Amino acid sequence: MSENQSKNIVENEGMHAKIMERLETVIDPELGIDIVNLGLVYEVQLYKDGLCEVQVTLTTMGCPFGQVIEEEIIRALSSLPEIQEINVKFIWYPAWDPSRMSRYAKIALGIK
Repeated sequence: MSENQSKNIVENEGMHAKIMERLETVIDPELGIDIVNLGLVYEVQLYKDGLCEVQVTLTTMGCPFGQVIEEEIIRALSSLPEIQEINVKFIWYPAWDPSRMSRYAKIALGIK
């Protein structure tokens, strides 16, 4: 990220919480748990020009539901008036593993 981009980031905890709340409505079709509790959301940035960049991963690199999840992220965030454009970036490092899941997700999936 350039210095110019970092100056344009909206730093608002309330807005970040609102975005994360919307992302909790995006369900991984394979596991039936939302992408936030699965630990698939790595980073979210909202820029002053209305661009929202969401960095996510998938449980496996060959996951066939990447496009579905991307479309659901866009659907979930597009109704927020502060967001004019959504850019979903798939990140593969660090690789996802079950330790990233919330307690809720682990209980729901029967993982100790």
